[in-house]
Amino acid sequence: MNSATKTIAIIGASNDRVKFGNKAVRAFQQQGFQVFPVNPKETEIEGLPAFKSIGDVPVRPQRVSVYLPPPVLLKVLPDIARRGCDELWLNPGTESDEVLAEAARLGLNVVQACSIVAVGVSPGSL
Repeated sequence: MNSATKTIAIIGASNDRVKFGNKAVRAFQQQGFQVFPVNPKETEIEGLPAFKSIGDVPVRPQRVSVYLPPPVLLKVLPDIARRGCDELWLNPGTESDEVLAEAARLGLNVVQACSIVAVGVSPGSL
């Protein structure tokens, strides 16, 4: 991989093609990102190796995009902070006051938006 390749870890990636955690994997692949799906229950997602946790991802991703409910995300935020990222994307349904406060405390650069739309793909087209 060359250094120009954009990297993203998708936490809550899924093999269910209806779920946004799957659509995100496909959208970022289409846009030329190196995608690291994170899901403790899967070994492979959309043909990519899946990682049990953000700590298992072999590179520091530029972006981390999250598809987890707030109570689960709160437990994972310290791991994300340890791994590091330039941007933490909290997709609709993942954010809460607690999550935002903890992310700020950990010094994470939070973007509250749909990461699929932001990368120029309509989720409905996937």
